[in-house]
Amino acid sequence: MAGSARVVAATLITALLATACSQGSATRTEEPAAGGKVTLRYFTFSAAPDHVKDLDTIVAAFEKENPTVDVQVETAPYDQYFTKLQTSIAGQTAPDTFELNYENFVTYAGAGSLLDLGTAGGDTDTSGYATESLNAFKHDGKQFGLPASFSTVVLLYNKDLFEKAGVALPTADWTWEDEKAAAEKLTGDGVFGDFQPVTFFEFYKALKQTGGEFMAGGKSTFNSPEGIKAAKWLVEKVGKTMPTEAEIGGTADYDTNLFKSGKLAMWHNGIWQFAGLKDVPFGWDVVVEPGDTQKASAVFHNSVAASATTKHPREAYAWAKFMSSSNVAATTRIASSWELPPVSDQAVLAGYLKDPVPANRQAVFDSLKSIALPPVIARQQEMQDAVTQELTEAAAGRKSVEDALTEAAAKVDALLG
Repeated sequence: MAGSARVVAATLITALLATACSQGSATRTEEPAAGGKVTLRYFTFSAAPDHVKDLDTIVAAFEKENPTVDVQVETAPYDQYFTKLQTSIAGQTAPDTFELNYENFVTYAGAGSLLDLGTAGGDTDTSGYATESLNAFKHDGKQFGLPASFSTVVLLYNKDLFEKAGVALPTADWTWEDEKAAAEKLTGDGVFGDFQPVTFFEFYKALKQTGGEFMAGGKSTFNSPEGIKAAKWLVEKVGKTMPTEAEIGGTADYDTNLFKSGKLAMWHNGIWQFAGLKDVPFGWDVVVEPGDTQKASAVFHNSVAASATTKHPREAYAWAKFMSSSNVAATTRIASSWELPPVSDQAVLAGYLKDPVPANRQAVFDSLKSIALPPVIARQQEMQDAVTQELTEAAAGRKSVEDALTEAAAKVDALLG
C-alpha cells in the first residue's frame, strides 16, 4: 500500500482541481430504531484554534439536513492529536469519526482501526470524487476515508521588516542562497530573519529541493550528499538567523507568536495560518518557497474516516461525506481560508483568490506545480519521530549532520524490515 499510495498521491492535487466532488446535500440518515437522536463524535486537529466557528457552521448545516443526528466536536492540537487518538482506540473509546491525514492513513487502515465505508449503508455513491483522490484513502481495495481538504506550505514574510531594512522582497525566483542572504541582513535587534523547523516534515521537502530521494528500492537513501546538504540547510540556520532550541524553550506556538509580534521576517508554514494573521499590525505576504536545484512544496491531504467500532456507521458515513464534499463545507473553507476543499468548481476557488490578505494567494496554486510528497510507511509516526530526533541532535550541536543522518537512516531501515 505504501508504494502504491505514493504513486496515487502524485496525481492527487491535479485531480482535485480537475474533477468535481459531489455537490449538494449529503444523504439524510434514517430515524434511530429506538427514536430520539444519535450523538456522533467527531475528532479534529485542523479546526482549532482558528476554525472552530467555521466547523460549527458546517455542523449546523449537516444537523439541519439530518435532524436525527447531533455532531459532537472534539479538538486537539496536531502535536497531541495522534497520541490521543491512539489512546482512545486502544481504550475502546474512539470517536465515531475523525480527521486523518494522508501520512498516517496507512497505519490506521492496516491496523483495522477504520470502518470500511462501503459497508456503512446509505448513499455510498462516490462517483463525484476524483478517482485518484479516493484511491489515496483506500486500503486493500476498500474505502476507509473520504478526502476532505488539502493545503500547501509557502514562505510567509513580514513586508514591513523587509522595507525597513532595505531588503528586496522575496520573489518566486528565489533560491536558498537568496533566502539566506536576506535572512542574515534581517537578523538583529530582537528580530530573527528566518524560521524553518528542523523536523522530518521540513527535511523531506528540503531533500526534494536538492534533487534527493528519501527512499528507493525498499530502503532509506536520505543520508546521501543531497540529504546532507538538505539537513545542513535546516541545521545551520539555528543560532544564526533563527532561534536555538534553548531560546524556544519548548514554548508552544513559539514561531506563530514570534511572527505575530513582528519579530520574524520569514516563516516557512502552511496556508492554514492565514486566518490567524488577519489582525496583525504589519503588512505581510507569501511566495512559493525557495528551492535549491529545483522547487518543491509540501502538500498535505486530510480525510474524514470512521472508527471500525462506531455504533452508528450509517450516520458516520453521512457526516464524512458532508464534511468532505458538500457545498457548505467547500464554501466555508474558502471564505475562512481554512485549507482548500477538493472541488473543481472554479467559482468557489476564485473566491479564495479574491481575498486581499495575503495579496499573493496565487502562490498557493503555483506551489502545486512542484510537489514534495511525504514518504509513507506502515510505522509512519515512528519514522517521523526518528528523523526529527536525529535532526534535533544535529541542530543542538550534539552530533554532526553526517552522523545524525546515518543513525536516522539505520532507524528507518529497521522500521522497514
